[in-house]
Amino acid sequence: MQTSNCARPCTLQGTPQCTLLGPGDIDAVMELERLCFRTRWTREQFLLGLERGAFRIIGIRREGGLRAYVAFSLIAGEMEVMNIATHPDHRRRGLGALLLGKALAVCKGEKAEQCFLEVRRSNQAAIDLYRKFGFIHVGDRKNYYPDNNEDALLFRLDFPVAEQGAQK
Repeated sequence: MQTSNCARPCTLQGTPQCTLLGPGDIDAVMELERLCFRTRWTREQFLLGLERGAFRIIGIRREGGLRAYVAFSLIAGEMEVMNIATHPDHRRRGLGALLLGKALAVCKGEKAEQCFLEVRRSNQAAIDLYRKFGFIHVGDRKNYYPDNNEDALLFRLDFPVAEQGAQK
């Protein structure tokens, strides 16, 4: 497999396709978890969340494997982004932005009012992505991450409310 070490953002050839993932994709999701995160979800957590319908996972497959995914929930009008992961060899190609945009569009279409997420204080690339989408920093969770007691920043995005008179 050929990889690229882009010094600037680049795109994969062709438009990546987003796909809804299910229990049969968990091995690939777990591999991305291992490559991307120090604190990881377990296989059982993913399977239970999918089986109970507690969240959804959208992924991008390229070059023979899962290259990126986003896991999110939508409960009572409130969306939560739980994880966004991109394979280290495929970062800075717009996959995370594509997935976040797709997840936001899905939830907006299902009448979400707000979206929340937490991010490590040190994860500047993710913070920049969230701000690009209009998320605002609304709070901190002190000593949130168990591997190093790093703080989490809490971000929120408010979806525009449709005008009542606009519906015919």
